[in-house]
Amino acid sequence: MSDKDNTDRAADLVVRQLSLKIQSGELKDGQTLPAERDLMEEFGISRTVVREAVVALSNKGLVEARPRYRPVVRKPGYDAAFNALESIVTHLLHEPGGVKNLFDTRIMIESMLVREAAKDADKSDIARLKEALAANKESIENSAAFYQTDIDFHKVLYGISRNPVLPAINKAYTTWLAPHWSKMPRLPSRNEANYQAHLAIFDAILMRDADLAEAALRDHLQNAWSQVRETFGDI
Repeated sequence: MSDKDNTDRAADLVVRQLSLKIQSGELKDGQTLPAERDLMEEFGISRTVVREAVVALSNKGLVEARPRYRPVVRKPGYDAAFNALESIVTHLLHEPGGVKNLFDTRIMIESMLVREAAKDADKSDIARLKEALAANKESIENSAAFYQTDIDFHKVLYGISRNPVLPAINKAYTTWLAPHWSKMPRLPSRNEANYQAHLAIFDAILMRDADLAEAALRDHLQNAWSQVRETFGDI
């Protein structure tokens, strides 16, 4: 067995042990990992193995590692789960039809979300949607700001159900698709059309019309996909 294989196996063992300590609460969220030298002594390993283990823990979303700082423990959550998928999804997005497949799942999820919002959104949810919509309207002439307020409007929809998985999905979509979305032409005329689509969704939710809300959402996202195809072709 090569030295690299030995290093990898030793690092895997350390990762398993530290993961258990994080999951059990022995290492708490926000706490720094023990110093490299302490880990070397505890596990009888080299500094190289320690650093490889820290990289693996960081990739799993269990620690936050920054240059010149001790790694900080991060409690496992849905955000961490989706972050761990980022490299795989990034690869899949470069496959033919990869972006379209991901976008189609967004349409399915958000169609369900607006239906639920039309039935269950309370006064605070409506207020957040109204605030996000107002910010969206105000930024029509500023495309960079409009892009962010567009994201913020959809983000509210993911939070209405109070299901913690859904905001993590929204964050993942935003992160995974940002490299493509950031290259889209940003024109006030397109911004205006997208704002009007958001307004139609909001009005349908306000009227408690789930069918109309879903129809408005699907029309909005299908038009958005048409804009993507105009820019990138079939992706």
